[in-house]
Amino acid sequence: MQFKHVTLDFDGSVAILKLDHQEVMNAVSIDMLGGLAEALDAIDDKRDEVRCLVITGAGRAFCTGANLQGRNTQAKPGRSNAGAALETAFHPFLRRLRKLHCPIVTAVNGPAAGAGMSFALMGDLILCARSSYFLQAFRRIGLVPDCGSTWLLPRLIGKARSVELSLLGERLPA
Repeated sequence: MQFKHVTLDFDGSVAILKLDHQEVMNAVSIDMLGGLAEALDAIDDKRDEVRCLVITGAGRAFCTGANLQGRNTQAKPGRSNAGAALETAFHPFLRRLRKLHCPIVTAVNGPAAGAGMSFALMGDLILCARSSYFLQAFRRIGLVPDCGSTWLLPRLIGKARSVELSLLGERLPA
């Protein structure tokens, strides 16, 4: 199924949601969020059949954050309506994803930056390709990370190391 900058496929009981706007390395736009919402509607329609959702990126990137191209050009210079976009578009999508009826696996390929990092951290299981990396770009300009990163990241720190140690058969630190 094709939506605006999003592809949804079903493989048995697994729904595979692919961010697919390769020209901008899958940066999230309001249009893409609309496509993601439609894809979640399709997953909800098959609620009894879908037992897992896999989210990944098409091409060489998972998601490079918010797509700042084509923003409201009628706003006064120096004024941004980023807060409104977060509250009306990004946050409702993230809350809906958090309440999904099935576990989420994020398969991260290439960069997961800004909002893309938040999308990646939403996974109950996060799988990373060798090409993957995570970036909170706002720290470079002294702004607070957006899209839930400040809530998600502190809750995940330490878990990756614990899983890695347990897989290696090492004793976990007390």
